[in-house]
Amino acid sequence: MKQTEADSLYDSLEKMSVIELLTNINNEDKKVPNAIEKELPKIAVLISVISEKMKQGGRLFYIGAGTSGRLGIVDASECPPTYGIEHGKVVGLIAGGDEAIRKSVEFAEDDLNQAWEDLIQHNITTSDVVIGIAASGSTPYVLGGLNTCNQNGITTGCIVCNADSAIAKAAKFPVEVVVGPEFVTGSTRMKSGTAQKLVLNMISTSVMIQLGRVKGNKMVDMQLSNNKLVDRGTQMLMRNINETNYELAKELLLKHGSVRKATEAVLGKK
Repeated sequence: MKQTEADSLYDSLEKMSVIELLTNINNEDKKVPNAIEKELPKIAVLISVISEKMKQGGRLFYIGAGTSGRLGIVDASECPPTYGIEHGKVVGLIAGGDEAIRKSVEFAEDDLNQAWEDLIQHNITTSDVVIGIAASGSTPYVLGGLNTCNQNGITTGCIVCNADSAIAKAAKFPVEVVVGPEFVTGSTRMKSGTAQKLVLNMISTSVMIQLGRVKGNKMVDMQLSNNKLVDRGTQMLMRNINETNYELAKELLLKHGSVRKATEAVLGKK
């Protein structure tokens, strides 16, 4: 039996008090970072591969179904505003298309060919990397996509939550975060989903740092898409150029469009 489908370590959940439910869920969640820690070397290798491909102009694709697909889309969609990278450099694809982001599309994940067809729509090439995300490690949409990518010389990785899964065997750079039974039996949006989200955070953040999208510890290329981010950028710029006048720093930031460009304009490139 798959670890993600194993019977919960808890029973009679409906008889637990709310605080008992929360305590037990929290106890299970604490197991996730330890499971990830065991996979850090493999995650590091995958990040290195992605970084090199992207430095050469390649892109990063996530493919998944259900919760896994949605997590990939969230991670991909947050890269442009956070790091100023062009849209389309990190892409999340979900079985069933955009409709499946908000609601389940019946049997969409069971199509072995659909992921490849979705990737073709984005003109996938051997310069790109495709990561399959699937708690079970057996989702046909993901498995079929990775297998076809392999056949076409495209670099593949995965994030799964079962050991020795078909998807992990298909991926050239597998990451297997085995978190054990879910609090609610089979509800992989819980620990498995948390594990996938944490690993995705590691991947995208580390890759963006490798691509030079962070300076010091600051998101110097973030998009100034709302007042909060303009204020954050202004504060960053003030520190970077030793400017005490908020309005002047804000004017410079908006003129140049990013903390990096405004800093370079004032201090010169370094």
